[in-house]
Amino acid sequence: MTLFVIVAGLFIAVIVGVLLYVLLRADRSTAEAGVAARALNAAILREQMADLEREHASGEMGDEAYARARQEIERRALEDVSEQAPKAAAGARRPMLAAALGLAVPALVIGLYAALGEPAAMGGGKQAASADGGHALGQQQIVAMVERLAERLQDNPSDGNGWLMLAKSYGVLGRFPESAAAYGRAITLLPPDAQLLADFADTVAMAQGKQLSGEPEKIVRQALAVDPRNLKALALSGTIAFEKKDYRSAIGEWQKILTLVPEGSQAAVGIQNSIRDAENRLAATGGAGATPVAAAEQTRVSGSVNIDPALAAKVSRGDTLYVFARTPDGPRMPVAMVRLTADNLPASFLLDDSMSMSPNYRLSQQKTVVIGARLSKSGDAQPRAGDLEGFSAAVAPGTKGVTIVIGSVVK
Repeated sequence: MTLFVIVAGLFIAVIVGVLLYVLLRADRSTAEAGVAARALNAAILREQMADLEREHASGEMGDEAYARARQEIERRALEDVSEQAPKAAAGARRPMLAAALGLAVPALVIGLYAALGEPAAMGGGKQAASADGGHALGQQQIVAMVERLAERLQDNPSDGNGWLMLAKSYGVLGRFPESAAAYGRAITLLPPDAQLLADFADTVAMAQGKQLSGEPEKIVRQALAVDPRNLKALALSGTIAFEKKDYRSAIGEWQKILTLVPEGSQAAVGIQNSIRDAENRLAATGGAGATPVAAAEQTRVSGSVNIDPALAAKVSRGDTLYVFARTPDGPRMPVAMVRLTADNLPASFLLDDSMSMSPNYRLSQQKTVVIGARLSKSGDAQPRAGDLEGFSAAVAPGTKGVTIVIGSVVK
């Protein structure tokens, strides 16, 4: 292991420590701004690890650098989780940012240095000395690399991945307006990506004073339209509802996360705590805003799903069953969706506003909906060739006994 990697790792840890210290000194006025964020630490770790794995698999990063970066990311993530656990009442948007910084700084420094510095130094080759004879990457050197990347993008403005790296780099440095602008360029050049949109929404919120209302809320809806299962988008959507004191909708959004993360995991425990917080607040208001039972029944759709015998042989154990409602002539984004498995067939279902993809796009707001059922081979909510599906006729919210037969193959 080279002296460069060791010393650079120490400097990175110091820089991250300073950033975390400043960010975690949140005053209580931000306490309600992001309750769900604590549950995202594990999800962010997985996303950062996935990026690291891709760089290593593509040969962009050597084995030693990969091992060191992985250890650093894991260490910073675990430290952040342990530091945040006693602060359940604190505002969650700062912990989210702190976790993102703790995870992103090492990965971004390595990525930027590989792209703009001297990667040979990472693998034990000739070490590049700094002006003062040392080998460490200091704050000024990191900023200089980010600025060189920005200059390079002026000559190559169609580099979507470059704009994305610049956006993340500016975010790590706390330069949120510049980060938001770079994200805006990236999303126009890269394929639709829910995680990218969720990160964009979070950055715009930071740039406008940690406010998720307005443009960030619109971007979150776009993210959920791309992937209704994106963890960060769901967490932000729940936080938006929570900030509006719409605790019932917040609970519904966060309950979706519980179906997507391992039971008993740190993410699951964190989101359960957030749900209990919202439930307590709802109870403290006497259930204000809660839908009476009789009225709720008029906004639900229930029924059953079965498989056409002709396609029974194509069903595999482990296939994911999605039952969803969407408008007959509107967006493909569901207004409500529940995830089951092929083992549930024949399955009963109930769809209501707690399963809506967005607090502003609910089942109860529609005059008629079509109920669909899809057996996904990939587990993805988006239809893929080879999936099995079936649809009902248009029905009004409040309809019971809807029968869906899965009888066609997605081409």
